[in-house]
Amino acid sequence: MTSALVTRRSVLAGTGALVVSFSSISRALTQTLDTGQREKPPLPGSLKENPFLDSWIRIEADGRITIFTGKAELGQGIKTALLQVAAEQLDVPLASLKLITADTSQTANEGFTAGSHSMQDSGTAILHAAAQARAILVVEAAKRLGVTEETLKTKSGAVIAADGRKLGYGELVSENFLHLEAQPQSPLKDPASFTVMGKSTPRVDIPAKVTGGAAYVQDMRLPGMVHARVVRPPSYSASLTNVDTAGAEKLPGVIKILRDGNFLAVVAEREFQAIKAMRALSAAAQWAQKPSLPKQSELPATVMALPSQDTAIIDRRQEGIVAAKKLEATCTRPYQAHGSIGPSCAVAVWNEESMTIWTHTQGVYPDRQAIAQMLRLPPEKVRCIHVEGSGCYGHNGADDAAADAALIARSLPGRPVRVQWMREQEHAWEPFGPAMVTKVSAALDEAGDIADWDYAVWSNTHSTRPGGAGSLLAAQHMAEPFALPAPKPIPQPEGGGDRNAIPLYHLPSARVMHHFLPAMPVRVSALRSLGAYMNVFSIESFMDELAEAAGRDPVEFRLKHLDDVRARDVVMLASERFGWDSFQRRLGRGCGFAFARYKNLAAYCAIAAEVEVERETGRARLVRAVAAVDSGQTVNPDGVINQVEGAILQSASWTLYESVGFDDTRITSIDWSTYPILRFDAVPASVDVHIIDRPGQPFLGTGETGQGPAAAAIANAVANATGKRFRDLPLTRQRIKNVIGV
Repeated sequence: MTSALVTRRSVLAGTGALVVSFSSISRALTQTLDTGQREKPPLPGSLKENPFLDSWIRIEADGRITIFTGKAELGQGIKTALLQVAAEQLDVPLASLKLITADTSQTANEGFTAGSHSMQDSGTAILHAAAQARAILVVEAAKRLGVTEETLKTKSGAVIAADGRKLGYGELVSENFLHLEAQPQSPLKDPASFTVMGKSTPRVDIPAKVTGGAAYVQDMRLPGMVHARVVRPPSYSASLTNVDTAGAEKLPGVIKILRDGNFLAVVAEREFQAIKAMRALSAAAQWAQKPSLPKQSELPATVMALPSQDTAIIDRRQEGIVAAKKLEATCTRPYQAHGSIGPSCAVAVWNEESMTIWTHTQGVYPDRQAIAQMLRLPPEKVRCIHVEGSGCYGHNGADDAAADAALIARSLPGRPVRVQWMREQEHAWEPFGPAMVTKVSAALDEAGDIADWDYAVWSNTHSTRPGGAGSLLAAQHMAEPFALPAPKPIPQPEGGGDRNAIPLYHLPSARVMHHFLPAMPVRVSALRSLGAYMNVFSIESFMDELAEAAGRDPVEFRLKHLDDVRARDVVMLASERFGWDSFQRRLGRGCGFAFARYKNLAAYCAIAAEVEVERETGRARLVRAVAAVDSGQTVNPDGVINQVEGAILQSASWTLYESVGFDDTRITSIDWSTYPILRFDAVPASVDVHIIDRPGQPFLGTGETGQGPAAAAIANAVANATGKRFRDLPLTRQRIKNVIGV
């Protein structure tokens, strides 16, 4: 949406986008003009919590411009997209901007980088802050040049008058120039004039990643840095009864062995020295253990039997529904791991009663709060700086590695301590995506339309992220341990286990129940897309079953029940580009379709998939996928495509391979052989992503929109290829072979 350029008069009167005076009127008068009886509309995006413009943009006297965001780059490409937003609205070259991401000493507190909120929150804040900053610069230039604002234009970091005179942004600023509160309305540029936004721009984070440069926290090397390894307990219930440290202490390079209750770590000058000492220390440690985990083969029954807190998140069922046909289904999901390619890592240094930590946490401020509590320090004595991790989405071991590093660094003042988890530690100790069970029943009327819908989901919490020290492994294992905070559901409309449990379809009679399970047999937390992956898989698989019962094409059936025009657009585009109507099904080769709007408030996504099933082995392979996505105004089309492609591949891995293994005592899937993921030979031949751009519309989160639809499209394609319906994840070759009975 565009608006007229702010004028000096509107600035002074407080009726335009900006309420600030650069004339001789005093700041007090300006503030008086701003304090009318009218209630201001809310500020857009993260400006609501961080309203000062210089929280987002700072301009130096030499013309340098720095952009700030409280969000973290996790490989989703937001560094590039946020720079594009700022460059467009400020009218400066993208390459001239510097970006600082999540740092508790420099950036706004934007909580967690999660839920596909980066562009909705931070992108929107920077969009408006940049537009308002540009308007302020124009007002100041008009005053200095003795002209009206309407006669000025901005280009390449300067304000230019009609007669050719110009002033660079650096010449216009003074101290605290942008230390002003943002206003609800902004003079945003017309999307038709964009030269940076909406264009595919090479991502700024990629070069170092593909050339072996210093791209990740795992690559950090600081002067005087030492290396630490933690000896993790063998199981959740284990208690350290004795450890003989003498052997490890004598090994070359060993500087220190630290024990605090069940927390056991070793520090050495070099990394492999630390690894060798860790192994020696582990062999010398004695642990008391007891069975505490359920039988894996009985996991769905265990989930259903746990005490639950029951909430109807929607209940508008009608009595007396006359059904021509009734169907029901139960679907299950196991615990699933993040499977980060790079095990978690952090670097910390303790200096003069303050702690600095470099971490790939997705929430620097919550992590700071938790670590400060663990160390019994005021939060201002702890600084968390985000550095990318090689494989991070959701709550993996990043926060725990940061806590490990901080606890160890406190015992070695002045020396940076690098903690690197081992592969088996990452797989065994990271928080998993929760196991879930869903039940759905529906009735079709005589016309083949859905007349009644009843859905229920059973799930643990999907967030035990830091905020309190009890969320950190190190704090749980200390001699004076911190208790894990009581699990809580994430409320609607975003939800946790019930995310996307409410279908976007038109359902005249519907009920959706969330059975929240506070008890957690294994450690769980946020895995990308949270409950949306399972709920969309369940709903969209069932939509295919209903379509078949109604004798309708699956795409036609969905369109029949969709009122949202933007939803219909992505469904029609994906089916058209896939060639849905002309697809020739044959034995062992099938197609499937699925749709969802992430959280029912973020991006729309429809996916058509072609799958091949080897009947002799049961192996299913995603051959190709075609997606259509509407994420509002597109900033970097290539970035959106990257995200949806990644979502499809990750979802294919979850859907066909991934399941956490455990016995009655410990996690047993501790490496890539016991926790298989999608390999290169199983990558689809093609993944095509088609974007429906909505210039001028709000940004909608894209990063997690594809996981649910991809899972359901794959499952529907497997059913289409085999003639058998699969409702239990993952669709492993053994599970498929058992059902098709070849």
